[in-house]
Amino acid sequence: MEQTDPLSISQLKLSSDAPGSPLPQANMAGELSKSHMHSLSPKDGLPPKVEGSKETWEESFDVENDYSIEGNGHSDSTNFDADLSEYKKKATIIIEEYFSTNDVVSVVNELKELGMAEYRYYFVKKLVSMAMDRNDKEKEMAAFLLSTLYADVIDPPEVYRGFNKLVSSADDLSVDIPDAVDVLAVFVARAIVDDILPPAFLKKQMNLLPEDSKGVDVLKKAEKSYLAAPLHAEIVEKRWGGADNWTAEDVKGRINDLLKEYVMSGDKKEAFRCIKALKVPFFHHEIVKRALIMAMERQKAQVKLLDLLKEAVEVGLINTTQVTKGFSRIIDSVEDLSLDIPEARGVLQSFISRAASEGWLCASSLKSISAGEKLLENSSANVFKDKAKSIVREYFLSGDTSEVVHCLETEPSASSSQLRAIFVKYLITLAMDRKKREKEMACVLVCSLGFPAKDVRNAFFMLIESADDTALDNPVVVEDLAMFLARAVVDEVLAPRDLEELLSQTPEPGSNVGGKVIQTAKTLLEARLSGERILRCWGGGGIETKSPGCTASEVKEKIQILLEEYVSGGDLKEACRCVKELGMPFFHHEVVKKSVVRIIEEKEKKERVWKLLKVCFDSGLVTIYQMTKGFKRVGECIEDLSLDVPDAAEKFSSCVERAKLEGFLDESFASEETNGKKENGSALSALT
Repeated sequence: MEQTDPLSISQLKLSSDAPGSPLPQANMAGELSKSHMHSLSPKDGLPPKVEGSKETWEESFDVENDYSIEGNGHSDSTNFDADLSEYKKKATIIIEEYFSTNDVVSVVNELKELGMAEYRYYFVKKLVSMAMDRNDKEKEMAAFLLSTLYADVIDPPEVYRGFNKLVSSADDLSVDIPDAVDVLAVFVARAIVDDILPPAFLKKQMNLLPEDSKGVDVLKKAEKSYLAAPLHAEIVEKRWGGADNWTAEDVKGRINDLLKEYVMSGDKKEAFRCIKALKVPFFHHEIVKRALIMAMERQKAQVKLLDLLKEAVEVGLINTTQVTKGFSRIIDSVEDLSLDIPEARGVLQSFISRAASEGWLCASSLKSISAGEKLLENSSANVFKDKAKSIVREYFLSGDTSEVVHCLETEPSASSSQLRAIFVKYLITLAMDRKKREKEMACVLVCSLGFPAKDVRNAFFMLIESADDTALDNPVVVEDLAMFLARAVVDEVLAPRDLEELLSQTPEPGSNVGGKVIQTAKTLLEARLSGERILRCWGGGGIETKSPGCTASEVKEKIQILLEEYVSGGDLKEACRCVKELGMPFFHHEVVKKSVVRIIEEKEKKERVWKLLKVCFDSGLVTIYQMTKGFKRVGECIEDLSLDVPDAAEKFSSCVERAKLEGFLDESFASEETNGKKENGSALSALT
């Protein structure tokens, strides 16, 4: 049992709420919660010694396991034990006070003063294990604190290691906490949703633990009961009443309010008081970012807002690291800002020059604003953006891909490679904030548009580049964006080599959200039956019919059956209905491929097949992109066809010429270019 000096508590800084604090603080400084009081002994205010209690096993477990950990900086085991014991005592006090005061800033300051960063995994473990035996309020406080401390105070490997120890000790935790498996499963799920623990943690830990251990039960419950559930992020975040505590959205809203009030009143003292009352110094970069954007939007307020930032830095209210981070986030999103504020680049450059000359920004630590392609014409980009919004929103309501294709074909500015990339980026960004239906529809549309791979790759590059910022609002951005990226490869919109190119363009790919996105996408594509799984990730076949998704094999079988029934019965209307009810317009190239193969093999009633292709094309059921893709795929397997049909190449050339005459194949299509060629590394090559 740890021996704690109760006098050391007085050395910690308790923080009470300032009146009018913009954040909901628990105003309990100097008063411990009832659950905490019940756990204290009347003698000295310390947790009582109980043989076999979790305090005892935690100590023995940690000391026993920590000897095997390398890189702790201690060669002397005696010094190691002394340092760890000291850290444990102080960590326990910090956590107890946090549960009493709800003062995040105090925790941040105390941990930094305490140092010994190599032991912070223990803080993670201790925080969660103490919260598990308390009320929902403390559980939510613990989850919020971990998300707050992640990366800024506690390094990601230490968070990972802390959860590793928690899961490993699940059997011991269950002795004192009857519902330990369920509670710890929620903590693990919450950590994954908050993006402080990678999803791969589940599988890796399962492989390391004995099959009959409680730790395995925890991981399985986290995966199947929480993370696999529909709307799992909202469910997990609200499990302990998260909406009633601090959220990033709450803080952002309050930052906006304080900046607006400052612009109206010009009262710096009041603005500084509000910033202090936020008690989120780790989030001050958001103040910098929003102040700069507001300054761009309101020319008359520029001087006021820049003076506010300058003085906030001079008095030490906002540190230079947060200032740099705020400017960096603006630079990352300057292309999007330029759509609403045409002069954003120039204004931002002037802000940087002024801040650097006044000494409150280190400009050399920022990347160049001119990185990447500049918008061609800001005015036309603004017009295109408004139209793109209208087109995408209408598409999410109607599901009519042909109408979107038509709108973009008649839009002159859509011929710009950069604006096409922006359209795809906007489409996916909007879909990520919506349900599975819209995500599936976005994938279908990207596939149906027929944009050059370069434009789609540039769109994903912009999405990945801004993923760190998106993660502040969307905790599952890594999983969502990785799935969109993998789906683009499966749909053959991108080639696997495009992932490598994106990875090579990502700075420090292993350490930022963008790098994680690409690595996760590659992992998804390398999995067994990846094509089918990715096609079904958001319901696959459910767009037209709202039915569960089908596997690629099932869809192929359905296509084969509908062709045979159509050829034998001749009911063209029924055949078109069946094609539509497949609900997979991005897979219509398979209808074209099987139809052309049937014609080449000279099966009966070839004219009926030609008629079906023409009607499907004329009605917009099969787009020219899908038609072209179908013919290309026939050309790619022409060598195999030649084994059964010796003159397959000649017949295919005749089919191409007829398709051009019928008008559903572009004149530029050349059959010889596709003969025998197969796209390198296609994720669907096994399905063709």
